[in-house]
Amino acid sequence: MSLTLAALFSAAGLFFGMLILFDVGRRIGIARLARDPGGVANGAGAVEGAVLGLLGLLLAFTFSGAASRFEARRHLITEEANAIGTAYLRLDLLPGDAQPQLRQLFRQYLDTRTETYRNAGDAPAENAKLADAVALQGQIWLKTLAACRRPEIPGHVAMLLIPALNEMIDITTTRAVATRNHPPRVILLLLAGLSLISALLAGYAMSGTKVRSWLYMVILAATMSLTLYVILDLEFPRLGLIRIDAADQTLIELRKSME
Repeated sequence: MSLTLAALFSAAGLFFGMLILFDVGRRIGIARLARDPGGVANGAGAVEGAVLGLLGLLLAFTFSGAASRFEARRHLITEEANAIGTAYLRLDLLPGDAQPQLRQLFRQYLDTRTETYRNAGDAPAENAKLADAVALQGQIWLKTLAACRRPEIPGHVAMLLIPALNEMIDITTTRAVATRNHPPRVILLLLAGLSLISALLAGYAMSGTKVRSWLYMVILAATMSLTLYVILDLEFPRLGLIRIDAADQTLIELRKSME
């Protein structure tokens, strides 16, 4: 099942679950009113306010974290493009006969890195591309070291080129970790659980009315469901509807400049 479908099913489940608990809470409140007409109002507002306050706080932190991670992943693509571009330009410091093979390896490496995260929904293909990139890193590193050790090469060439290669290689680990960085699953479960509890309490508080307030119920359930869906979509920006694929254009433009 794709992430989009999983997120939609989760949001739909929360939506209908909240509507059901609205009705359950209202029935509980009506039963309580039959036994104690003044008992529903006593303490219900304080409990409902506390739960809704906690829900709002958790929702704000979760959404803010998801949005921050989304932006960080997008900026990392630009940082990697800058790192590869800098290392590629510093190849000019090497002798002319050492440059063609390294430049070709850089082109292959950039093609591999561009394709890596396009296979985010296919773990074996993504892992294969990551392995190819690591192999190309090793070749670039060894050939660059060999070129820098040539006796006619000034010492400052290695001092400029090696750190640029280090940064180009290190950013791949940073991106891989950022891709796997998500909030603990218990946070999302707690968010869904508090949403259901708030629906139960809201239904209980509305038990004093003769007619169900469907507008209130649907708006609250839809708002919470949509927010949960957006949070899940932001956490997996290569799989859902909210994507960072447009940021790959930086790598594509860099590749064109290498021709």
